[in-house]
Amino acid sequence: MAAMKRALRIFILICAGIFAFTSLALAQDGTIQFTATGTPSGGLQEPVRGFPFFLLSRSFEQIEKDAAASYPKPDKNAFIAKLDVSTELKAWMKKNDCVSLAGESFIHKLTPADVLGVPEFRRAYMERNAGDESVDFPKPKYKASDEKKHPAKFKKLSDQYQQTLLHYIETYPQTLDGLDLSLTDVDPGSRWSMLLARRAPEIHRLALDLAQSKYLVARAQTDLQGQAVLQNIPPGQYWISTLDVAAEVGDVHLKWDVPVTVLPGRMAMVALSNFNSVQTAPGLP
Repeated sequence: MAAMKRALRIFILICAGIFAFTSLALAQDGTIQFTATGTPSGGLQEPVRGFPFFLLSRSFEQIEKDAAASYPKPDKNAFIAKLDVSTELKAWMKKNDCVSLAGESFIHKLTPADVLGVPEFRRAYMERNAGDESVDFPKPKYKASDEKKHPAKFKKLSDQYQQTLLHYIETYPQTLDGLDLSLTDVDPGSRWSMLLARRAPEIHRLALDLAQSKYLVARAQTDLQGQAVLQNIPPGQYWISTLDVAAEVGDVHLKWDVPVTVLPGRMAMVALSNFNSVQTAPGLP
């Protein structure tokens, strides 16, 4: 019986030792060593010197998405409803999810039925084409005065002219080119863009605040070799980020938001380069 008790005590001590060792191992912090380099177009790889990096517990990309969710986009349908334009144009905007009446993308959305069914589009189309003597543009066979004097005749000829115009636009889609130039007086695109532009700085500010407070784990600045070390990092998943600041290496502008896993008591090695960066155009955030 005594032997069994001693064996049981030994077993319990061994289990306790294993548990304590495992807990200690799990509690051990890790280290991250990273090197940042950039390669300009047609140039040689060079270190990113003296540049600040941030270790985040959430990717900066996701932080930006979270910040954007805190500032919902303006209600486009509500914006359209308040416009001083025809009912037909409002319906077209909602159907096509489009408030900009300029550019090739707008022109490509138009169908012949749209052009003739929306008063603003029809006016603009007729202004640009009806007076052009260099093309064989269809002419109406009725007069405006016929609408009251001969309403039945006017309707018949008007309907026939509508079909003629539809066929003409289908045959000569190039006659839609430049239509947007005659719609500048009713185009609300710039006003909508201004509404969206007011939202962007707030999202940007909040994303930076969250990254440097709630999600910041550590920070470091690279040395002359483009290297830096982050020590005493608890085990887990992190991201090495430059936030919204790009490192300039020649003609390339590099940002990083690279995931890294820290294991207990281990050193994680990370190489930051053009390959795993997000390149931006000069002057862009």
